[in-house]
Amino acid sequence: MDRELSKLLAAAARGAFPPADGAVTVLPAPSPRDAGVVSFTAHSVVFADVPPAWVRERIPPGDLAAPLNPPFLSALGARTGREIGCVDLLTVADALPGPPPVALAETAGADHPRIARALRHRDAVRAWTTGDGGTVVIGRGVAGRWELAVEVADPARGRGLGRALARAARHLIPDGDLLWAQVAPGNARSVRALLAAGYRPVGAEALLVPAG
Repeated sequence: MDRELSKLLAAAARGAFPPADGAVTVLPAPSPRDAGVVSFTAHSVVFADVPPAWVRERIPPGDLAAPLNPPFLSALGARTGREIGCVDLLTVADALPGPPPVALAETAGADHPRIARALRHRDAVRAWTTGDGGTVVIGRGVAGRWELAVEVADPARGRGLGRALARAARHLIPDGDLLWAQVAPGNARSVRALLAAGYRPVGAEALLVPAG
């Protein structure tokens, strides 16, 4: 695991962001599985096994959007043999004490699409379901951070279950830890649910996954 990336993310979660100087920091990939770009206000971080000079040759000076734009991400994907994922809003929340205020039943089943996807992208995956169509999944993702995924079945939507599950997940990680959640900016319903559950916007992130 790349400790520098882990420390950078933890600092950003506390509001101590990298300097807004228009620079691009290049760090090693934190694991063979994880590579990508995370952008904060006027500062981006590329975490991939590529030379810093190669990155800077492809990002015009002063172009703050370039690290998350298709030309650079496509070049990074080709260089690393990976496929580009979505550009997501990256959010974070602190752990909450005590048991979750929602009745959750832990499941080991991997047939649920959300659980199956988490197993491809995270370690130490655990999943819980509710009796009314909710699923919450947590696991260790980029740089070992705890990451969240929530799914609400169609018949259960529109009643605040996604928000309740996102908040309940904060009770499922160790005290003092952080829980991260990525969401597509266009998924307004999920963005609102995360914000209402106490998650703070930190930046934008695009992950690159192994091709195939």
